Amino acid sequence: MVAAEPNAGGALEFEHRPTSDQHFENALAKARDGTRLAVADAIELLTTGSDSEGIDRERKEQVLEAADYRRAERVGREVTFVANLNNNVTTACNTGCLFCNFKDRSDQFLESSDVDHGGFTKTPARSREVVADAVERGIYEVTSVSGLHPALALDAEHREVLEASERGDLNYRSPDAYETDPGTYVEQIEAMSVDGVHVHSMTPEEAEHARRGTSWSYDKVYRRLVEAGLDSAPGTAAEILVDEVRDVICPGKIDTDGWLDAMEAAASVGLDITATIMYGHVENAAHRAVHLDRVRELQDRTGAITEFIPLSFVHQNTALYDYGLVEDGPSVHEDELMIAVSRLFFDNVDHIQASWVKYGDEQGLKLLNAGADDFMGTILSEEITKRAGGNFGEYRSFDQYVELVESIGRVPVERSTDYRTRRRIDGDPPHGPMLGPKADGTPLIE
Repeated sequence: MVAAEPNAGGALEFEHRPTSDQHFENALAKARDGTRLAVADAIELLTTGSDSEGIDRERKEQVLEAADYRRAERVGREVTFVANLNNNVTTACNTGCLFCNFKDRSDQFLESSDVDHGGFTKTPARSREVVADAVERGIYEVTSVSGLHPALALDAEHREVLEASERGDLNYRSPDAYETDPGTYVEQIEAMSVDGVHVHSMTPEEAEHARRGTSWSYDKVYRRLVEAGLDSAPGTAAEILVDEVRDVICPGKIDTDGWLDAMEAAASVGLDITATIMYGHVENAAHRAVHLDRVRELQDRTGAITEFIPLSFVHQNTALYDYGLVEDGPSVHEDELMIAVSRLFFDNVDHIQASWVKYGDEQGLKLLNAGADDFMGTILSEEITKRAGGNFGEYRSFDQYVELVESIGRVPVERSTDYRTRRRIDGDPPHGPMLGPKADGTPLIE
Protein backbone atom coordinates (compact mmCIF):
# COMPACT_ATOMS: atom_id res chain seq x y z
CA MET A 1 0.00 0.00 0.00
CA VAL A 2 1.28 3.49 -0.85
CA ALA A 3 -0.41 6.17 1.25
CA ALA A 4 1.23 9.11 -0.53
CA GLU A 5 0.57 10.01 -4.16
CA PRO A 6 2.74 12.18 -6.44
CA ASN A 7 1.50 15.72 -7.01
CA ALA A 8 1.72 17.54 -10.35
CA GLY A 9 5.40 18.26 -9.79
CA GLY A 10 6.24 14.62 -9.09
CA ALA A 11 6.78 15.04 -5.33
CA LEU A 12 4.86 12.85 -2.90
CA GLU A 13 1.91 14.37 -1.06
CA PHE A 14 1.80 13.52 2.65
CA GLU A 15 -0.57 14.40 5.45
CA HIS A 16 2.38 15.62 7.50
CA ARG A 17 3.63 18.90 6.05
CA PRO A 18 6.90 20.71 6.89
CA THR A 19 5.12 23.74 8.35
CA SER A 20 4.16 24.85 11.84
CA ASP A 21 2.48 27.65 13.76
CA GLN A 22 5.76 28.31 15.59
CA HIS A 23 8.41 30.85 14.60
CA PHE A 24 12.09 30.11 14.10
CA GLU A 25 13.24 32.79 16.57
CA ASN A 26 11.02 31.39 19.32
CA ALA A 27 12.20 27.84 18.69
CA LEU A 28 15.85 28.92 18.74
CA ALA A 29 15.32 30.83 22.00
CA LYS A 30 13.84 27.71 23.60
CA ALA A 31 16.74 25.63 22.33
CA ARG A 32 19.27 28.04 23.77
CA ASP A 33 17.48 28.11 27.11
CA GLY A 34 17.33 24.34 27.35
CA THR A 35 13.53 24.28 27.33
CA ARG A 36 12.08 20.97 26.12
CA LEU A 37 11.28 21.41 22.45
CA ALA A 38 7.98 20.51 20.80
CA VAL A 39 7.51 18.99 17.36
CA ALA A 40 6.73 22.45 15.96
CA ASP A 41 10.02 23.76 17.35
CA ALA A 42 11.93 20.93 15.71
CA ILE A 43 10.28 21.66 12.35
CA GLU A 44 11.34 25.30 12.56
CA LEU A 45 14.91 24.44 13.46
CA LEU A 46 15.23 21.69 10.83
CA THR A 47 13.97 24.03 8.11
CA THR A 48 15.56 27.24 9.52
CA GLY A 49 12.04 28.65 9.33
CA SER A 50 9.18 26.87 7.63
CA ASP A 51 7.84 30.16 6.24
CA SER A 52 10.46 30.28 3.50
CA GLU A 53 12.02 27.89 0.98
CA GLY A 54 15.49 26.47 1.38
CA ILE A 55 18.03 26.57 4.19
CA ASP A 56 19.03 29.98 5.55
CA ARG A 57 22.80 29.69 6.09
CA GLU A 58 22.99 32.27 8.88
CA ARG A 59 20.11 30.68 10.79
CA LYS A 60 21.62 27.25 10.26
CA GLU A 61 24.85 28.34 11.92
CA GLN A 62 22.84 29.67 14.87
CA VAL A 63 21.25 26.25 15.31
CA LEU A 64 24.62 24.52 15.05
CA GLU A 65 26.14 26.91 17.59
CA ALA A 66 23.32 26.25 20.05
CA ALA A 67 23.75 22.50 19.61
CA ASP A 68 27.51 22.65 20.08
CA TYR A 69 27.00 24.62 23.29
CA ARG A 70 24.50 22.02 24.53
CA ARG A 71 26.92 19.22 23.64
CA ALA A 72 29.73 20.86 25.62
CA GLU A 73 27.41 21.44 28.56
CA ARG A 74 26.09 17.88 28.46
CA VAL A 75 29.12 15.69 27.73
CA GLY A 76 32.14 17.98 27.60
CA ARG A 77 35.02 17.81 25.10
CA GLU A 78 35.29 14.05 24.75
CA VAL A 79 34.80 12.35 21.39
CA THR A 80 34.20 8.65 21.93
CA PHE A 81 34.61 5.59 19.74
CA VAL A 82 34.52 1.84 20.17
CA ALA A 83 36.63 -1.10 18.98
CA ASN A 84 34.07 -3.19 17.16
CA LEU A 85 33.39 -5.58 14.32
CA ASN A 86 30.39 -5.83 12.03
CA ASN A 87 29.47 -9.48 11.51
CA ASN A 88 26.35 -9.43 9.38
CA VAL A 89 25.10 -13.00 9.03
CA THR A 90 23.28 -12.94 5.70
CA THR A 91 22.23 -10.70 2.84
CA ALA A 92 19.28 -12.97 1.97
CA CYS A 93 16.06 -11.00 2.40
CA ASN A 94 12.63 -10.75 0.80
CA THR A 95 11.33 -7.65 2.60
CA GLY A 96 11.76 -5.42 -0.43
CA CYS A 97 12.69 -2.10 1.21
CA LEU A 98 13.21 0.45 -1.56
CA PHE A 99 16.06 2.25 0.23
CA CYS A 100 18.23 -0.85 0.68
CA ASN A 101 20.80 -2.43 -1.60
CA PHE A 102 22.25 -4.70 1.06
CA LYS A 103 19.89 -7.59 0.46
CA ASP A 104 19.77 -10.29 -2.19
CA ARG A 105 16.61 -12.24 -3.07
CA SER A 106 16.60 -15.34 -0.93
CA ASP A 107 15.76 -17.68 -3.82
CA GLN A 108 19.25 -16.96 -5.17
CA PHE A 109 20.65 -18.82 -2.15
CA LEU A 110 18.73 -22.03 -2.78
CA GLU A 111 20.66 -25.23 -3.40
CA SER A 112 18.86 -25.52 -6.73
CA SER A 113 19.69 -21.98 -7.88
CA ASP A 114 22.31 -21.32 -10.54
CA VAL A 115 22.13 -17.51 -10.18
CA ASP A 116 25.48 -15.83 -9.62
CA HIS A 117 25.24 -13.14 -6.92
CA GLY A 118 27.49 -11.28 -4.54
CA GLY A 119 25.60 -12.08 -1.36
CA PHE A 120 26.53 -14.33 1.53
CA THR A 121 25.22 -16.41 4.42
CA LYS A 122 27.39 -17.46 7.35
CA THR A 123 26.90 -20.55 9.44
CA PRO A 124 27.09 -20.10 13.24
CA ALA A 125 30.49 -21.81 13.12
CA ARG A 126 31.74 -19.26 10.59
CA SER A 127 30.38 -16.36 12.66
CA ARG A 128 32.27 -17.71 15.66
CA GLU A 129 35.52 -17.88 13.67
CA VAL A 130 35.13 -14.30 12.45
CA VAL A 131 34.34 -12.92 15.91
CA ALA A 132 36.99 -14.98 17.71
CA ASP A 133 39.65 -13.69 15.33
CA ALA A 134 38.57 -10.08 15.90
CA VAL A 135 38.53 -10.56 19.69
CA GLU A 136 42.10 -11.82 19.51
CA ARG A 137 42.98 -8.61 17.70
CA GLY A 138 41.40 -6.49 20.46
CA ILE A 139 37.76 -5.70 19.63
CA TYR A 140 35.13 -5.95 22.34
CA GLU A 141 31.88 -5.32 20.51
CA VAL A 142 30.36 -7.29 17.66
CA THR A 143 27.44 -5.68 15.86
CA SER A 144 25.25 -7.95 13.76
CA VAL A 145 22.39 -6.68 11.57
CA SER A 146 21.25 -9.04 8.84
CA GLY A 147 18.70 -9.77 6.17
CA LEU A 148 15.60 -11.79 6.99
CA HIS A 149 16.68 -15.18 5.68
CA PRO A 150 13.60 -17.43 5.30
CA ALA A 151 15.38 -20.32 7.06
CA LEU A 152 16.15 -18.30 10.20
CA ALA A 153 14.05 -19.17 13.26
CA LEU A 154 14.44 -18.04 16.85
CA ASP A 155 15.40 -21.49 18.17
CA ALA A 156 14.54 -25.17 17.81
CA GLU A 157 11.07 -24.66 19.31
CA HIS A 158 10.31 -21.91 16.82
CA ARG A 159 11.56 -24.04 13.93
CA GLU A 160 9.14 -26.81 14.93
CA VAL A 161 6.27 -24.30 14.84
CA LEU A 162 7.31 -23.02 11.40
CA GLU A 163 7.84 -26.51 9.99
CA ALA A 164 4.40 -27.62 11.17
CA SER A 165 2.58 -24.52 9.90
CA GLU A 166 0.54 -24.67 6.71
CA ARG A 167 0.45 -20.88 6.36
CA GLY A 168 1.99 -19.54 3.19
CA ASP A 169 2.64 -16.03 4.43
CA LEU A 170 5.42 -16.70 6.97
CA ASN A 171 8.45 -16.24 4.71
CA TYR A 172 9.81 -19.60 5.89
CA ARG A 173 11.66 -22.34 4.07
CA SER A 174 13.53 -25.25 5.66
CA PRO A 175 17.31 -24.71 5.87
CA ASP A 176 18.04 -27.90 3.94
CA ALA A 177 16.79 -26.12 0.82
CA TYR A 178 19.71 -23.68 0.93
CA GLU A 179 23.38 -23.97 0.08
CA THR A 180 24.26 -22.64 3.54
CA ASP A 181 22.27 -23.17 6.73
CA PRO A 182 22.25 -19.95 8.82
CA GLY A 183 21.12 -21.87 11.90
CA THR A 184 18.84 -20.11 14.35
CA TYR A 185 19.07 -16.66 15.91
CA VAL A 186 19.93 -18.27 19.23
CA GLU A 187 22.71 -20.31 17.63
CA GLN A 188 24.14 -17.23 15.94
CA ILE A 189 24.09 -15.20 19.18
CA GLU A 190 25.70 -18.06 21.09
CA ALA A 191 28.35 -18.37 18.38
CA MET A 192 29.20 -14.67 18.48
CA SER A 193 29.35 -14.57 22.27
CA VAL A 194 33.10 -15.23 22.46
CA ASP A 195 35.40 -14.53 25.43
CA GLY A 196 33.24 -11.82 26.95
CA VAL A 197 32.73 -9.79 23.77
CA HIS A 198 29.66 -7.52 23.82
CA VAL A 199 27.02 -8.79 21.37
CA HIS A 200 24.95 -5.95 19.90
CA SER A 201 22.29 -7.50 17.69
CA MET A 202 18.61 -8.21 16.91
CA THR A 203 16.83 -5.20 15.48
CA PRO A 204 13.05 -4.90 15.94
CA GLU A 205 12.66 -6.20 12.38
CA GLU A 206 14.72 -9.29 13.19
CA ALA A 207 12.80 -9.77 16.45
CA GLU A 208 9.56 -9.75 14.46
CA HIS A 209 11.04 -12.35 12.09
CA ALA A 210 12.05 -14.42 15.13
CA ARG A 211 8.45 -14.73 16.33
CA ARG A 212 6.53 -15.02 13.05
CA GLY A 213 3.85 -17.68 13.03
CA THR A 214 3.46 -17.55 16.81
CA SER A 215 1.65 -15.49 19.44
CA TRP A 216 4.94 -14.92 21.29
CA SER A 217 5.63 -11.49 22.70
CA TYR A 218 8.74 -9.47 21.93
CA ASP A 219 9.62 -9.91 25.60
CA LYS A 220 9.82 -13.68 25.11
CA VAL A 221 12.02 -13.28 22.04
CA TYR A 222 14.49 -10.89 23.68
CA ARG A 223 14.55 -12.86 26.94
CA ARG A 224 15.51 -15.99 24.99
CA LEU A 225 18.24 -14.08 23.19
CA VAL A 226 19.60 -12.67 26.46
CA GLU A 227 19.94 -16.25 27.68
CA ALA A 228 21.95 -16.97 24.52
CA GLY A 229 24.35 -14.09 25.17
CA LEU A 230 22.75 -10.95 23.70
CA ASP A 231 24.00 -7.83 25.52
CA SER A 232 22.22 -4.94 23.77
CA ALA A 233 19.87 -4.31 20.85
CA PRO A 234 20.35 -1.87 17.96
CA GLY A 235 17.49 0.47 17.18
CA THR A 236 17.95 0.24 13.45
CA ALA A 237 15.05 -0.56 11.10
CA ALA A 238 13.54 2.65 12.48
CA GLU A 239 13.97 4.55 9.20
CA ILE A 240 11.22 7.17 9.72
CA LEU A 241 8.76 6.35 12.50
CA VAL A 242 5.73 7.64 10.60
CA ASP A 243 3.70 5.03 8.78
CA GLU A 244 2.79 7.17 5.75
CA VAL A 245 6.52 7.26 4.95
CA ARG A 246 7.07 3.58 5.77
CA ASP A 247 4.21 2.68 3.41
CA VAL A 248 6.29 4.16 0.59
CA ILE A 249 9.86 3.12 1.39
CA CYS A 250 9.37 -0.19 3.24
CA PRO A 251 5.74 -1.41 3.02
CA GLY A 252 6.75 -4.97 3.94
CA LYS A 253 8.56 -3.92 7.08
CA ILE A 254 7.51 -3.67 10.72
CA ASP A 255 5.32 -0.60 11.35
CA THR A 256 5.95 2.26 13.75
CA ASP A 257 4.05 0.77 16.68
CA GLY A 258 5.76 -2.58 16.16
CA TRP A 259 9.20 -0.97 16.23
CA LEU A 260 8.40 0.92 19.42
CA ASP A 261 6.88 -2.17 21.07
CA ALA A 262 9.95 -4.26 20.24
CA MET A 263 12.37 -1.66 21.58
CA GLU A 264 10.37 -1.24 24.76
CA ALA A 265 10.36 -5.03 25.21
CA ALA A 266 14.13 -5.19 24.75
CA ALA A 267 14.53 -2.55 27.44
CA SER A 268 12.09 -4.35 29.73
CA VAL A 269 14.32 -7.46 29.84
CA GLY A 270 17.33 -5.36 30.81
CA LEU A 271 18.95 -4.61 27.46
CA ASP A 272 20.47 -1.27 26.55
CA ILE A 273 19.16 -0.07 23.20
CA THR A 274 20.06 2.52 20.60
CA ALA A 275 17.83 4.48 18.23
CA THR A 276 18.35 5.66 14.67
CA ILE A 277 16.75 7.79 12.00
CA MET A 278 17.37 7.23 8.27
CA TYR A 279 16.57 10.54 6.59
CA GLY A 280 16.95 12.40 3.32
CA HIS A 281 14.74 10.38 0.97
CA VAL A 282 10.97 10.91 0.49
CA GLU A 283 10.23 12.26 3.98
CA ASN A 284 10.06 15.90 5.01
CA ALA A 285 11.03 17.91 8.09
CA ALA A 286 7.70 17.23 9.81
CA HIS A 287 8.31 13.48 9.58
CA ARG A 288 11.79 13.92 11.03
CA ALA A 289 10.42 15.99 13.91
CA VAL A 290 7.69 13.45 14.71
CA HIS A 291 10.31 10.69 14.62
CA LEU A 292 12.44 12.55 17.17
CA ASP A 293 9.41 12.99 19.39
CA ARG A 294 8.52 9.30 19.31
CA VAL A 295 12.06 8.29 20.19
CA ARG A 296 12.18 10.82 23.03
CA GLU A 297 8.91 9.46 24.41
CA LEU A 298 10.37 5.94 24.23
CA GLN A 299 13.34 7.14 26.26
CA ASP A 300 11.01 8.81 28.77
CA ARG A 301 9.40 5.39 29.29
CA THR A 302 12.52 3.22 29.32
CA GLY A 303 15.68 5.23 29.99
CA ALA A 304 17.50 2.53 28.02
CA ILE A 305 18.68 4.43 24.92
CA THR A 306 22.45 4.92 25.08
CA GLU A 307 22.84 6.88 21.85
CA PHE A 308 20.90 8.35 18.95
CA ILE A 309 22.30 7.77 15.47
CA PRO A 310 21.21 9.87 12.48
CA LEU A 311 21.87 7.96 9.24
CA SER A 312 22.11 9.98 6.05
CA PHE A 313 20.37 8.21 3.16
CA VAL A 314 22.80 6.96 0.50
CA HIS A 315 20.78 7.02 -2.70
CA GLN A 316 23.02 5.34 -5.27
CA ASN A 317 22.13 1.75 -6.17
CA THR A 318 18.74 1.89 -4.42
CA ALA A 319 15.27 1.30 -5.82
CA LEU A 320 14.08 4.69 -4.58
CA TYR A 321 16.59 6.25 -6.96
CA ASP A 322 15.99 3.80 -9.79
CA TYR A 323 12.22 4.36 -9.62
CA GLY A 324 12.64 8.13 -9.68
CA LEU A 325 11.23 8.69 -6.18
CA VAL A 326 14.43 10.48 -5.16
CA GLU A 327 17.10 12.32 -7.12
CA ASP A 328 19.76 12.30 -4.43
CA GLY A 329 20.26 12.12 -0.68
CA PRO A 330 20.23 14.93 1.89
CA SER A 331 22.41 18.01 1.50
CA VAL A 332 25.29 18.73 3.87
CA HIS A 333 23.12 21.44 5.41
CA GLU A 334 20.39 18.91 6.17
CA ASP A 335 23.00 16.57 7.67
CA GLU A 336 24.27 19.30 9.96
CA LEU A 337 20.78 20.35 11.03
CA MET A 338 19.73 16.74 11.67
CA ILE A 339 22.64 16.23 14.07
CA ALA A 340 22.17 19.62 15.72
CA VAL A 341 18.42 19.38 16.21
CA SER A 342 18.81 15.85 17.55
CA ARG A 343 21.15 17.21 20.23
CA LEU A 344 18.78 20.05 21.08
CA PHE A 345 15.64 17.90 21.05
CA PHE A 346 16.93 15.03 23.17
CA ASP A 347 17.13 16.24 26.73
CA ASN A 348 17.10 12.59 27.84
CA VAL A 349 19.71 10.99 25.55
CA ASP A 350 23.32 11.90 26.27
CA HIS A 351 25.09 10.75 23.13
CA ILE A 352 24.61 11.69 19.47
CA GLN A 353 26.66 9.78 16.91
CA ALA A 354 28.19 11.07 13.70
CA SER A 355 28.79 8.14 11.35
CA TRP A 356 32.01 8.59 9.37
CA VAL A 357 30.81 5.77 7.09
CA LYS A 358 27.87 7.96 6.04
CA TYR A 359 29.46 11.43 6.19
CA GLY A 360 33.19 10.96 5.60
CA ASP A 361 35.98 12.52 7.65
CA GLU A 362 35.68 16.20 6.78
CA GLN A 363 31.94 16.40 7.25
CA GLY A 364 32.09 14.05 10.23
CA LEU A 365 34.41 16.46 12.01
CA LYS A 366 32.06 19.35 11.25
CA LEU A 367 29.23 17.34 12.83
CA LEU A 368 31.32 16.88 15.99
CA ASN A 369 31.10 20.67 16.27
CA ALA A 370 27.37 20.63 15.59
CA GLY A 371 26.17 18.56 18.53
CA ALA A 372 27.63 15.08 18.01
CA ASP A 373 30.03 13.55 20.54
CA ASP A 374 30.47 9.96 19.33
CA PHE A 375 32.39 9.02 16.17
CA MET A 376 31.23 5.42 15.72
CA GLY A 377 33.76 2.56 15.79
CA THR A 378 36.51 0.69 14.01
CA ILE A 379 33.88 -1.72 12.57
CA LEU A 380 36.53 -3.64 10.53
CA SER A 381 33.81 -4.68 8.06
CA GLU A 382 30.87 -2.66 6.73
CA GLU A 383 28.74 -4.04 3.93
CA ILE A 384 25.43 -2.17 4.16
CA THR A 385 26.46 1.35 3.20
CA LYS A 386 29.11 0.12 0.76
CA ARG A 387 26.56 -1.93 -1.19
CA ALA A 388 24.25 1.10 -1.40
CA GLY A 389 27.00 3.18 -3.02
CA GLY A 390 28.82 4.70 -0.03
CA ASN A 391 32.52 5.33 -0.57
CA PHE A 392 33.98 6.37 2.79
CA GLY A 393 35.57 3.04 3.66
CA GLU A 394 34.98 0.01 5.83
CA TYR A 395 37.24 0.44 8.86
CA ARG A 396 39.08 2.97 10.97
CA SER A 397 42.21 2.61 13.10
CA PHE A 398 42.72 4.10 16.55
CA ASP A 399 45.61 6.20 15.22
CA GLN A 400 43.28 7.71 12.62
CA TYR A 401 40.70 8.44 15.30
CA VAL A 402 43.22 10.15 17.57
CA GLU A 403 44.60 12.29 14.73
CA LEU A 404 41.13 13.35 13.56
CA VAL A 405 39.74 14.12 17.00
CA GLU A 406 42.78 16.06 18.16
CA SER A 407 42.75 18.07 14.91
CA ILE A 408 39.60 19.84 16.13
CA GLY A 409 40.87 20.33 19.67
CA ARG A 410 38.80 17.60 21.26
CA VAL A 411 39.74 14.65 23.49
CA PRO A 412 39.83 11.14 21.97
CA VAL A 413 38.27 8.56 24.29
CA GLU A 414 37.90 4.82 23.87
CA ARG A 415 34.54 3.68 25.25
CA SER A 416 32.62 0.53 25.98
CA THR A 417 29.38 -0.12 24.10
CA ASP A 418 27.30 1.21 26.99
CA TYR A 419 29.56 4.25 27.59
CA ARG A 420 30.03 3.24 31.23
CA THR A 421 33.75 2.47 30.78
CA ARG A 422 36.04 5.04 29.17
CA ARG A 423 39.74 5.50 28.54
CA ARG A 424 41.28 8.77 27.47
CA ILE A 425 43.90 8.20 24.77
CA ASP A 426 47.06 10.29 24.94
CA GLY A 427 50.75 9.88 24.31
CA ASP A 428 52.52 9.04 21.09
CA PRO A 429 51.25 6.50 18.53
CA PRO A 430 50.78 3.71 17.80
CA HIS A 431 47.46 3.43 19.59
CA GLY A 432 45.20 0.43 20.05
CA PRO A 433 42.25 -0.72 22.15
CA MET A 434 42.65 -1.53 25.84
CA LEU A 435 39.08 -2.26 26.97
CA GLY A 436 38.58 -5.62 25.26
CA PRO A 437 38.97 -9.03 26.92
CA LYS A 438 42.17 -9.62 24.93
CA ALA A 439 43.12 -6.03 24.09
CA ASP A 440 46.61 -4.90 25.05
CA GLY A 441 47.02 -1.63 23.16
CA THR A 442 48.28 -3.28 19.98
CA PRO A 443 46.85 -1.55 16.88
CA LEU A 444 43.88 -3.35 15.36
CA ILE A 445 44.92 -2.24 11.90
CA GLU A 446 48.51 -1.87 10.77
